[in-house]
Order: sequence, then structure tokens, then C-alpha cells
Amino acid sequence: MNVLEFLQQINQYYPLSDETAGALLEICTEEIYRKNEHLLEAGNMARYYYFIKSGLVGYYTVDEAGDSIYKIFFEENSFVASTAAIIKNEPSEFSIIALEDCTVIQYPVKAYRELLEKHPDLALFHIHYLEKNWVVKKEPLEVSLKYETAKQRYVFLLENRSLYNRLKQNQIASYLGITPTQLSRIRKELS
Repeated sequence: MNVLEFLQQINQYYPLSDETAGALLEICTEEIYRKNEHLLEAGNMARYYYFIKSGLVGYYTVDEAGDSIYKIFFEENSFVASTAAIIKNEPSEFSIIALEDCTVIQYPVKAYRELLEKHPDLALFHIHYLEKNWVVKKEPLEVSLKYETAKQRYVFLLENRSLYNRLKQNQIASYLGITPTQLSRIRKELS
């Protein structure tokens, strides 16, 4: 298992000692999830944290009509988990699905949480990660959903070409909170 990218990403938030890195790697496994395979299904307990080495995953829920509503997408070098479910120790309200074949490093929640208590540097990584990705990065997304039009959100997504080109139109529409027909109109207006 080549873990260089994994440790490099962690160290961008807070550098780990060799001892802590070694302890973390001991609980990690590399897994492959095929396209459309779930890493986690809604209603199940979140048992793992994931680091995406390659591929693309979607984080979604299902509405009353049975349609998938995507909250966010994760590309390579991203950390993924049903964080709220882990914190509350409750079944996840969201599913995590491989939108492409994915290679991930996964590590069990229970063992990782034990390491957080033993290794202050790992705990500091965890805090810095949560602050940056679940507070600082999430706030503009929430504001965007409340105050920006679907067209403005589409233009913003379009700026991230690498992600945009990997998504199906129905996934984009779901993420924007609009129908595929509305998305088609927006695309026509912008062309």
C-alpha cells in the first residue's frame, strides 16, 4: 500500500510524528470499490473513515420520491466519512457511493478514535481538518444554497472542470437542487 499521498495530505493540516504515522498506518487497509458500489449505505452505522487515492465518490440522501440528492462529491486526495453519524454514534442519514472505480485507504472509526486519545498530533490533525472542511469550507456552500440561484451555483461548479467533466447531468442537477430539465435550460442560456 503506497501511503505517501495519504500522509502528505494529513501533514498539510498538521504534521504527524513517525510514531503516530506508524500507529495510524497499522489500522489502515487499502480497498477497491467498483463504480456504483456503496462505501456506506444510509441507515447503517459509519464504521470507517476513507481517504480517496483514486476515483470519485458521492455523498447523497434519497428524497420521498426515491431520487438521489447529492450533497457533495469527493475527488482524489480527499478524506470522506459520515462525520455526523460518527460523532452522534447513530446510523448514517447519508450514503457514500463510488461514482467511478475507486481505490481508498480505509481505517476503522473505533481504532482511529482510540488513536486520537493517545496521539495529540493526530488529534490536532483531526481538529484542523474539521475546522477547515466542515466549518470554513462548508459555510460558503450553505450561504450559496440559500442566496445564489441555481444558475450561479452551476457556473461555480463549471469552474471546477475536472470535477464537472466526471459527473453525469442528473448528478449535477441533483447537486444543484434542480431538475434535469431546469439544468438543460441553464446550459442553453449559457451557451
